[in-house]
Amino acid sequence: MIQPHSSKNSSFSRLLAFRILVVLAYQVIAVVAGWHIYELSRDPLSLGLVGLAEIVPYFCMALFAGHAIDRHSRKLFGVASCLLIVLNALMLAGVSDGIIRGNPVIWIYGAIAIGGVARAFIGPTYSAMFAQVLPRSGYARGAAAGSTVFQLGLVAGPALGGIMTASIGKTASYAVAAVFGLGAAAVLLSIRTEARAPAENSPMISSIVEGLRFVRNNRIVLGAQMLDMFAVLFGGAVSLLPAFVQDVFSTGPETLGLLRAAPALGGMATGIMLSRCPISRNNGHWMLGTVAGFGICIIGFALSGDLLTAAMFLLLSGICDGVSMVTRTTIIQLVTPDAMRGRVAAINGIFIGSSNELGAFESGLAARFLGLVPSVVFGGVMTLIVVGVTGWFAPELRRFDLKQLD
Repeated sequence: MIQPHSSKNSSFSRLLAFRILVVLAYQVIAVVAGWHIYELSRDPLSLGLVGLAEIVPYFCMALFAGHAIDRHSRKLFGVASCLLIVLNALMLAGVSDGIIRGNPVIWIYGAIAIGGVARAFIGPTYSAMFAQVLPRSGYARGAAAGSTVFQLGLVAGPALGGIMTASIGKTASYAVAAVFGLGAAAVLLSIRTEARAPAENSPMISSIVEGLRFVRNNRIVLGAQMLDMFAVLFGGAVSLLPAFVQDVFSTGPETLGLLRAAPALGGMATGIMLSRCPISRNNGHWMLGTVAGFGICIIGFALSGDLLTAAMFLLLSGICDGVSMVTRTTIIQLVTPDAMRGRVAAINGIFIGSSNELGAFESGLAARFLGLVPSVVFGGVMTLIVVGVTGWFAPELRRFDLKQLD
């Protein structure tokens, strides 16, 4: 798939192992905690508040995380983040087992907030180390390989979380997530990277502003980030899956895991295909078209009415999302100077990563006032409107193709 120098190939393989273990830990926690809290509250808004509990600390830490990773050890920040995920999982296990007493819903939100802090550092760590362990010529295929592994984790993690919740219970499932977190920390520690040139010791605020200015002035990067942010913000149907599973399909947690895995299965297939045949022409058209396809799939899921059709629409949504994810990642890796990778990745995380949690909150709030199915249809329609507005007001993105960066 990727054929750089052998030592770098080994380091990249370990970086991918770190990524999938982190994703497995996070996804198992997300599925089990979503089932756990809806079981306690029976209120779709509580699922939206899970996203809010994660995004508030994420927002507070993201820009600082990017600065810190550019100025200090990228690896050790990643290890510390993995250990925070372990703490997150152990807290949730304690709540489930009754060891931690008090209002369980409050404790669940508190544990999820710790996970939000960890995620603020994990994305910039991976992005910054990606460029250290791959040659520039391998970025496009490396981005596709990274996307494939990420999507594999999104397939296996939810499915595993749902099956374990049904078979061994919530407490043991949280414990397995903690083991995945420890494994990710161990793998990251084993990666050897070349020493970087000392970073300029500029004040933190000036450093953060420099990163923000770089993104603002690059209209292709900014347009791609804005497009994905609003698409994910309004197309956040996945956060409401516990409600669909229990109230629409009347099935158990194993179905929740399989439905959560469906979009990632589509994304994984896309990543494998693009690692072999990267898209190098008309990338802007591909991005806009596939994000529109994502919105149509979300509408189809909401209106499907039966489990098989719903799963198929979620699978197709993952295929559409995979194209824009790989293209966006490749663009950012190619245009970002090495000394700014942490800050740019952190800003990208605010645009993209945080929109998942904000989208979960928006979906939960909309479901409270519009109803479960109408709220998801509304989100899909808004995604289509975002694509139209972006295509009209960002012609640079619409006309973009990757050969411009050669």
